[in-house]
Amino acid sequence: MTMIYAFGPFELDLAKAEFRADGQLRSLQPQIFALLAFLLEHRERLVSKDEIFENVWDGRVVTDSALASRVKSLRRLLDDDGRTQRYIRTVHGKGFRFVADVRVEQDNAAVRAGLDDGRDDDELDSTESQRGAPGRRPSIAVLPFRQIGETGPYDTIADGLPHELITELARLRWLFVVARGSSFRLRGDDLDLREVGRLLGVRYCLSGTVEVTRRRLTVTTELVDTRGGEVVWGERFSGGIDDLHALRAEIRANILTSLEIQIPMHEAADARLASTDNLDAWSAYHLGLQHIYRFNRTDNAKAAELFGRAVQQDPNFARAHAGLSFVHFQTAFLRQTDNVAGEIALARSCAQRGIDIDQLDPFVNFTMGPSFWLEGHLDLALAWLESATSLSPNYAQGLYGRAWTETMAGSDDDSREHVNLAMRLIPLDPLHYAMLAARGLTHMAGGEDVEAIAW
Repeated sequence: MTMIYAFGPFELDLAKAEFRADGQLRSLQPQIFALLAFLLEHRERLVSKDEIFENVWDGRVVTDSALASRVKSLRRLLDDDGRTQRYIRTVHGKGFRFVADVRVEQDNAAVRAGLDDGRDDDELDSTESQRGAPGRRPSIAVLPFRQIGETGPYDTIADGLPHELITELARLRWLFVVARGSSFRLRGDDLDLREVGRLLGVRYCLSGTVEVTRRRLTVTTELVDTRGGEVVWGERFSGGIDDLHALRAEIRANILTSLEIQIPMHEAADARLASTDNLDAWSAYHLGLQHIYRFNRTDNAKAAELFGRAVQQDPNFARAHAGLSFVHFQTAFLRQTDNVAGEIALARSCAQRGIDIDQLDPFVNFTMGPSFWLEGHLDLALAWLESATSLSPNYAQGLYGRAWTETMAGSDDDSREHVNLAMRLIPLDPLHYAMLAARGLTHMAGGEDVEAIAW
């Protein structure tokens, strides 16, 4: 059943993931959307903080202040506050309850559209993944890994790890990922990855091997460009089998973060070979990424030109709007303009356009955050940065952004934890130098000058 919750002048449409006020669409951070939906679904009772952490934060350890910040943002959106509590009532020390009258409506058109459309799960996954995709979006198939030797009770890793990677890669939004049901039909030691690319219609293939020897698990991976068969990236991971769960999580996180760097780098290298006049939206976007992290006037202007070209070719390209937001943020942050307030407004406007198009993209959520901390609104900045890392827990740049903001807000312990994770996930990130500096700032804030100097 497709539900629409209506209360006061507001509507929350679960099927369309939309929040409306007086019939007008309003943007909503995914985590705040999830919080509102959870409170509405359980409006007949009080929900505890632990329940909210389990369902909205997927059980991740977060502070009470993070929840308080989300509730405050939600109340502000509903024109409510902690004093009147017209919609959300706080029961101190216990939890929250949605207290306003709610009408539950059924979207019959959406229900009918979802029934008996004749597609199997793989076709549905592929179609949904392509919805709203601009131009030549990078595409990838993750193949089942091959087992080397006898892996005994650990033989499920060869299928389990690639399956987890497919699920996580699909959250990146900018990458088209072939469904497991299609890619897992292709197995064998002598696969021609160029033929795999042709059969599945993908630009990249990720393959690998799994080996267990002397209580150690070794996983090797290769990312191949299927057009010519060349290896774009490869890595070998190894660790003790005794803590298999932690090892798998570490390997998965490292593969994901490496792909998020390596694929755009390869796309940009390819785009540089094309005529400037023939750049499509994705090529222009990836070239823009090559300039955006150099933090100087010349490269910032070039990034603005390339992101602008991408938006011109595809106005619904959320990440290109987010790139423009980051350009305007840099201009304000580095004081490369006499109109700092104007650049901040442009940064927020471009980020909002990206959110309106795709509110589930981590990079789009990330770019909204800095526009707020430039003005000192650290709670709002942190809310958007936490949203980015909730959507993609291994998003190194988002973790770094959180660390920087948490340091400014005086949360040195949280900041250090997040910047350490960011550096561990991806030591080749273009902002790695800034991550080192952010770690130093955490020590400065704590009066640990010797440690700060070392970092």
